[in-house]
Amino acid sequence: MTDSPTPKTSLLARAKTWARSIKRDVVTVYFAARDPQAPWGARLLAALVAAYALSPIDLIPDFIPVLGYLDDLLIVPLGLLLVMRLMPREVLANARIQADAMLARPRSLWAAACFVAIWIALGFYLASWVL
Repeated sequence: MTDSPTPKTSLLARAKTWARSIKRDVVTVYFAARDPQAPWGARLLAALVAAYALSPIDLIPDFIPVLGYLDDLLIVPLGLLLVMRLMPREVLANARIQADAMLARPRSLWAAACFVAIWIALGFYLASWVL
């Protein structure tokens, strides 16, 4: 018997890889929007796509079945594709280098734990004040 991946596992692995590439592309588009060498129209579109992708506000709220996530699965990738086609190659190459450097930075679990502790303490303080 071979150890071939099941279709479900390979689909999950492909989805994770796709999500990572979308994340990298969103950060790349963010840096490309800030590059003064990019044409202003492409910069504007890049800023809009990055803002939409990073914003918690959607055109169609996520609680609406199917349609809520469909806009995220269509609008963001199509916007990224359009921006990637409009941006000059040099601008995208520089933006990818910046995005890779930012995403490769180590994340501090200690700092994250401190922020969580602060929020919990504020929550307890607010609850004791209200009660």
